[in-house]
Amino acid sequence: MPVKIRLARHGRKRRAFYYIVAADSRAPRDGRYIERIGSYNPNTDPATIDLDFDKALNWLQNGAVPTDTCRAILSYKGVMYKRHLLKGVVKGALTEEEANKKFDAWLKDKEQKIQAKADQLKAGEKKEKEDMLKVEEEVNKARAEEISAKKAKAVAEEAKENAVEGEDEEETEEVKAEEVKTEEKEELKAEESKTEEKSEEKKEEVKTEEKKED
Repeated sequence: MPVKIRLARHGRKRRAFYYIVAADSRAPRDGRYIERIGSYNPNTDPATIDLDFDKALNWLQNGAVPTDTCRAILSYKGVMYKRHLLKGVVKGALTEEEANKKFDAWLKDKEQKIQAKADQLKAGEKKEKEDMLKVEEEVNKARAEEISAKKAKAVAEEAKENAVEGEDEEETEEVKAEEVKTEEKEELKAEESKTEEKSEEKKEEVKTEEKKED
C-alpha cells in the first residue's frame, strides 16, 4: 500500500491549521489517515511545528513518501538529514556514533539559528512598538499645541473685543459729557438773556418814571 506523509486541513476559514499524517495516497486529502505524527500551524510567527521525530523517521525508513510541504517540514526538523546519516551508517560510510555527533552538531546549529530568528523578531516587535509610541507622542504633542494655540487665539480675541467695548464706552462717556456741557452753556446763555431782558425792562421803567416827573 503506497503511503504518503501529508497535511490534513483543520480549523476554520482563513485560520486553518494542519495535522501531519501518514495516509494512504489513494485516500481523500482531508479524509481518513493511518497515523497522526504531528501538527503544523502557519498562523503564528514563526510557524509552529509539533512533530513526533521518531514516528516520522520510521515512516520514511518504511518507504513513505512526503509531499513537498511535508518534505520541507521534515527537513526543517532534521528528519530528512537523520535518515541520510542512517543510510550512510547502513552503507558503512560512517559509524552510528559519528552519525549521532553530526546530527547533534546540526541540531545545535539549527537551534541557534531558530533562537537568533526569534530574538530578531522580538527585537523587531519591540522597535515597532517604540516607533508607534513615538509617533503617538508626536501626534499628542501636536494636538496639545494646536489646542493651546486655539485657546490663546480665543483669549486674544476676547481681550480685543473687551478693549473695543471699553473704547466705545469711553467715547460714549465723552459724548455724554460734551452734551452736558452744551446743555449747561445753553442754560447759562438763557439765564444771561433773561437777566439782560430784566435789566432792559428796569431801564425802560426808570426812563418812564423820569418822563412822568418832567
